[in-house]
Amino acid sequence: MTDEKKMTHPGDRVVPDREGDREETGRRLIEPPPREELVLVRDGDPQALGRFFDRYFPMVFGLVARLLGSRSAAEDATQDVFLKVYRAIDRLDPDRDPGPWLTTIAYNVCRDRWRSSAGRMERQSSSVDDRPELAHHLRDERPDPQDELLGDERAQMVQRALTELPEAAREVIVLHDYEGIPHDRIAEMLGASHAAIRKRYSRAVKALGEILKGRLES
Repeated sequence: MTDEKKMTHPGDRVVPDREGDREETGRRLIEPPPREELVLVRDGDPQALGRFFDRYFPMVFGLVARLLGSRSAAEDATQDVFLKVYRAIDRLDPDRDPGPWLTTIAYNVCRDRWRSSAGRMERQSSSVDDRPELAHHLRDERPDPQDELLGDERAQMVQRALTELPEAAREVIVLHDYEGIPHDRIAEMLGASHAAIRKRYSRAVKALGEILKGRLES
């Protein structure tokens, strides 16, 4: 087995699987709350909202941290994501898993930041302090999810390599390999064809592998 074949999935290995090595099956990373709980969330119940934000905070923070490659940018972006979720909470469908909805909002926030002068964007949303339902759940006293996100040396190496990829390459790896979103769903999110996303993913994996291969050999 060659060194390249030993480099596998970025989450717990070093490079994601090669295109075609596995079936595209989205995986649910967080078990959604019961329908009754989601009804309370949709209706704006403060306690249910708090539990909802606590449940999904690590997932959202992990996604935006990987996409943006910066802790400070991820903190700001995560706050923006939950403010947008709060404003649109009446659109939550209690009969569906809210994970994909949150992922789409998080991705769109990151995309807007990429498009705004290389991320140097004036904050356009109101402060979290204006939303007491959110403020308690987005404070620094919560356990730092990035401790898990970058908990070992290999994960840190992959994260650094990801930040060196262009945004278009980074996003397909993060969405597919970390978030478990199938290529057809990513194509819908990004407004591209399924074939184009598969090709972009394949090229992105190859580019990431080259970056990591150089570091492993140095």
